[in-house]
Amino acid sequence: MSKSHESRDDPETPASASTPDLPQRALSRGLKLASLPLGIAGRATVGMGKRLTGFADEVFGEDLQRKTADHLFRVLGQLKGGAMKLGQALSVFEAALPEGMAGPYRDALTKLQNSAPPLPAASVHGVLHRGMGEDWREQFLEFDDSPAAAASIGQVHRAVWKDGTEVAVKIQYPGAGKALQSDLKQLARIAPLFKTLQPNFDVREIIAEIQDRLMEELDYQYEAEAQRAFHEVFAEDEHIRVPAVLHAADEVLVTEWVEGTPLAEIIKNGTPSERDRAGWTLSTFHFSAPARTGLLHADPHPGNFALADDGRLIVYDFGAVARLPEGMPPEIGRLTTLALEDKGEEVVEGLREEGFIPQDLDLTGEDILHYLKPILTPLSGGEFTFTRQWLREETQRLTSADSHAARIGKKLSFPPSYLLIHRVTLGSIGVLCQLEATADWHEIIVEWVPGFSFKG
Repeated sequence: MSKSHESRDDPETPASASTPDLPQRALSRGLKLASLPLGIAGRATVGMGKRLTGFADEVFGEDLQRKTADHLFRVLGQLKGGAMKLGQALSVFEAALPEGMAGPYRDALTKLQNSAPPLPAASVHGVLHRGMGEDWREQFLEFDDSPAAAASIGQVHRAVWKDGTEVAVKIQYPGAGKALQSDLKQLARIAPLFKTLQPNFDVREIIAEIQDRLMEELDYQYEAEAQRAFHEVFAEDEHIRVPAVLHAADEVLVTEWVEGTPLAEIIKNGTPSERDRAGWTLSTFHFSAPARTGLLHADPHPGNFALADDGRLIVYDFGAVARLPEGMPPEIGRLTTLALEDKGEEVVEGLREEGFIPQDLDLTGEDILHYLKPILTPLSGGEFTFTRQWLREETQRLTSADSHAARIGKKLSFPPSYLLIHRVTLGSIGVLCQLEATADWHEIIVEWVPGFSFKG
């Protein structure tokens, strides 16, 4: 008997029947978001008092960071939606935090990669009823009401399909679309801060692009189309595995259940060879996919990946995908090559044409090479190990107020059309540093990025 048959909840109860109305929920979500800076500020004030009364700074610092990290996890975890996705994005970059702060945030933010409060069984059944019809139970031999995993806009249940195939059933949270729109409006309020930090960024266009891409993630039919394309191309691949899609509806997606060691577990406890293998396959997947499928998987947080026993990388989530029918833009490879060859003036010219350097900004080739060359070191040839220390140093170099590179970066612009490519690049670097993976990254780029021809 299906486990869902044993539930004492009414399976056909509308999901909205037991939830507050939208204005009340929106107010609640807004208050929770507002609590983040208020809570952090409050703890900072307490910290000043503790310093005045003689508490050891290092003891207080650890306590404050742990409490702040826990608050961040609890608030973003409760919100699901856009704020939850923000938390997942942040979790990739814990490797860039100073080591004294990294521990508490590492534990709290890593939880966000696969954690969220679960839906009641009645709500799950209501979504299945809408997405698969009144006879949805007949499509499964078994269905587990308890979620096996949870993410920002949905949760995953383990089940057995009618033909005996073990499947993963992704259920979208009822009202996820309205909640996501509400969160994006709330988060957009920090736009003036971005304008202060990056005066040449067209913040409105970037936020509009983010909104469009995040709203695409609500469309499970759109996601199923992308996943089918990836599955077809990688079906016989010896390094990558993409589960097949068995059924798709607006709020329900049924795919093969494929198990492996979660990437978060490899980050925490993996052997050096497992870490290297995970890093190499992840990079190969991201850089080869545009050439092979015309698509770029654009959500590189560890919760979307696992390593199979046979060494293949399992890819689970295709809600965020960039359409690149011509493959990766060749200008990326060409300009990266020119930078590694120290042809600064040509790099400036190319970046200006692509919209990264404003037309009225006077920037020298020496300036742009000073900004770019250190971050490109992993691509210069030979083996390179991504480490948390390297990422912290690069983060400091690119953001510190007294850094020449930071002053250059503040003058640059950012074309919204590169948003998802940038997201994948930075996110992948963050994961590679969490893994502390070693490989010849140059070889991957030479093979799969058009326009890249640096000899090393």
